[in-house]
Amino acid sequence: MATLATYFAVFAENFSATSLLISVSVLSSVFLLRKFSRSDKSCNPFKEDARRPPEPLVIDKDARNKVLKKGAAFSVEKVPSDLDAIVIGSGPGGLTTADILRKSGKHGAGSGAAWETRRLSHTFGLKGLQFDCGIHYVGKMEDSSTVRVLLDQITEGQLQWASLDDDYDVAVLGEPDQMRWVPIRCGRQQYKQELLQHFPGEEQAIEMFLKKTKEVADGADILGVLKILPLWLCKVLVKTGIVHVLNSFFRYMSRSTKEVLDELTDNAGLKTVFAHNFGDHGVLPSKSGFALQASLAEHFRDGGYYPVGGASEIAFHIIPVIKKAGGAVLCRAPVSQILIDNDGRATGVRVQDKKVGEVDIHAPVIVSATGVYNTYHNLLPTEVAQNTGLGDVLKAVSQSCSCLSVFVGLRGTKEELGLKAQNIWLFAGNDMERLQEEYSSLTPEEASEADPPVLFISFPSAKDPSWEQRCSPERSTCTILNFSIPPAWFERWNDECVKHRSDEYQHLKQAIGQHMWEQTCRLFPELQDKVEFIEVATSISNNHYINVSHGEIYGLEHCRTRCSAEMALKLRPETPVPGLFLTGQDIFLTGFVGSVFSGVFTAGAVLERYVIQDLWNLCKKIKDKKTQ
Repeated sequence: MATLATYFAVFAENFSATSLLISVSVLSSVFLLRKFSRSDKSCNPFKEDARRPPEPLVIDKDARNKVLKKGAAFSVEKVPSDLDAIVIGSGPGGLTTADILRKSGKHGAGSGAAWETRRLSHTFGLKGLQFDCGIHYVGKMEDSSTVRVLLDQITEGQLQWASLDDDYDVAVLGEPDQMRWVPIRCGRQQYKQELLQHFPGEEQAIEMFLKKTKEVADGADILGVLKILPLWLCKVLVKTGIVHVLNSFFRYMSRSTKEVLDELTDNAGLKTVFAHNFGDHGVLPSKSGFALQASLAEHFRDGGYYPVGGASEIAFHIIPVIKKAGGAVLCRAPVSQILIDNDGRATGVRVQDKKVGEVDIHAPVIVSATGVYNTYHNLLPTEVAQNTGLGDVLKAVSQSCSCLSVFVGLRGTKEELGLKAQNIWLFAGNDMERLQEEYSSLTPEEASEADPPVLFISFPSAKDPSWEQRCSPERSTCTILNFSIPPAWFERWNDECVKHRSDEYQHLKQAIGQHMWEQTCRLFPELQDKVEFIEVATSISNNHYINVSHGEIYGLEHCRTRCSAEMALKLRPETPVPGLFLTGQDIFLTGFVGSVFSGVFTAGAVLERYVIQDLWNLCKKIKDKKTQ
């Protein structure tokens, strides 16, 4: 994010004298608030560079389980006696919040407890191979980038990243006998030149797309501004329309991706390529705001990255940092309720312990990283939840898409199988919206005999340079995602026991999964006879393993309503319940980086400090030191 000072120039160009005077007054108050209201209320969590030389990768299972599983198993004895904060959920947002609180020197040095360490940033094992649940690639991990500096600080520099291939994504268009492979290359010039080879008459459209995505993404800071400034001031910015004059971000968020792309070109194939990675937020171009797709495009403009050692390395390196200062990260103890006292304040959580039953744990600050839906419907007492305003959010915005996942174990190394560190986005045709709608309208039985129209195909073992060291030098993995699955196809089996569901359920998911694998083999025929096993997970698998209700993988749906300036006022870290805060992708944006930055915003709200400014200052200090 840029500093707010840059917005004065925008005002001067777009406002009348009266409006300019009002705007300067408003923004002046912002600076006064930033300078005097919050800066001295807590310690700077990013005062010093916390990095240390990276230690060797830990591959010993017992050592890892001591941090992630058995060693983190809940017991009353492990809960610190002087808790000042409790974080429910251990996704990137929750862990980031807990870590920054620890680093702040306030709230018991960030002492806290995070329950339920099974989220999309973790991994699982199948027959000796490791698979990631949700992190397939991340952008903006270049040295000294803001997000890289942040992650280096909360992991003390222990989390390492490997860059994907130059063509980190490939869009594959068309029927099997007419497939066109369009590499998505990192770098603006490389991206443009590659697309011109496939769409030679579309130079103007490509240049305009690049111009618009940069313009919009450069203004995305305004969304963060609405998360950290006082709510009354944010309401002024939104209700007066000032927020729409600051830059074009929210103006383009109100326009659909499809609408903007239709203005750029009539070429259906090129429009599909422009929006090829819509699955990263899960909203079709007709429903997503162009600002969301533009920000995603710019997020990966310089390429993709993968955590060395797999997604579990994220929690593996954050947890010890939290514990080092007296905090605790505990799992296998579901939180059933947020406790509210007679004054309406959040004072603790009720935990279901297998050994002793219900246990109440108290702290003056409660942070829910479990999502708006879970917090509203499952954790807060009904009468309290109804007064939070979250019910209005859930009426206006549904949950995000689900997916059906196929995990494949393969015989052979990445060299033998020709696997690359990239993602494949397969489209059965250029009209992705129609194809998606037609497929989703099928009955489950019809779908079991049909090819899905859109697939995401990835080879995690080829992305991780540590794979041969920590897993198997002679085996590889493939992950395939199908975003066209209505949760209703599988919800009838939701109450059946996991791993003991009916034959009908098994047949349906295996049939759909087999079609997905056959489509993959049309692209990579050399994999056909290299299969060791195929495992299929559905929306109700998500319900069980990542604790969601409708198989959703991105929290609230990232439609235009959810991403609007008006909704940004409702999806903030603070809640109307004193002592209760929210974090995670629901209060910012989808994905790993969105979740991580939500943790920065939430920690700032808890600490009553502009933590993001502390982070920017450290980034500048690190960059200045590198140039010396």
